[in-house]
Amino acid sequence: MTKTIRIAGFGGQGVMLLGQILAYSATIQGMNAIWVPTYGPETRGGTANCMVTISDTPIYSPVFKDSDDLIVLNEPSYQKFKHTVKSDGFMLFNESLIQIDENPKYQVKGVKANDLALSVGEPRAINFVLLGAYLKQNPIFDENTIMEALKYFFGSKKEHLIEVNKKAFNLGQTV
Repeated sequence: MTKTIRIAGFGGQGVMLLGQILAYSATIQGMNAIWVPTYGPETRGGTANCMVTISDTPIYSPVFKDSDDLIVLNEPSYQKFKHTVKSDGFMLFNESLIQIDENPKYQVKGVKANDLALSVGEPRAINFVLLGAYLKQNPIFDENTIMEALKYFFGSKKEHLIEVNKKAFNLGQTV
């Protein structure tokens, strides 16, 4: 099994963390993983995307052209990457910020991630709403693995944010 996932959005939306969580979750389960970040020249509000490859066999290249899956958080990223999903692939998009402008050749699911993140009291948790929805569709990792990865990346400095992100993740699992 090899899965390629592209995650794209604005800087500050948690794009990179989402990719790191997926890649680290794979390593927790003894799989191979590569995370490749790409930033625009801006710090916050600029473009950001990352490529994640997860495999139970060796991974020979860290980059790919077309992905199995696309998780897209904003309209400019949707416009840029909507044609880079394989025909049998899957796109999960933030329906709060994106209007689909065509019927793609792959499977699509929209989630009002901004609205759901606000409902748990943390507007920055849109990435975890989408992660929950993504893993419901593609159950490659369970909640315990994801939370273990989140604790690793947040450490003691951001430990207070783990519970709200867990709520956002669980809310994403319900849509």
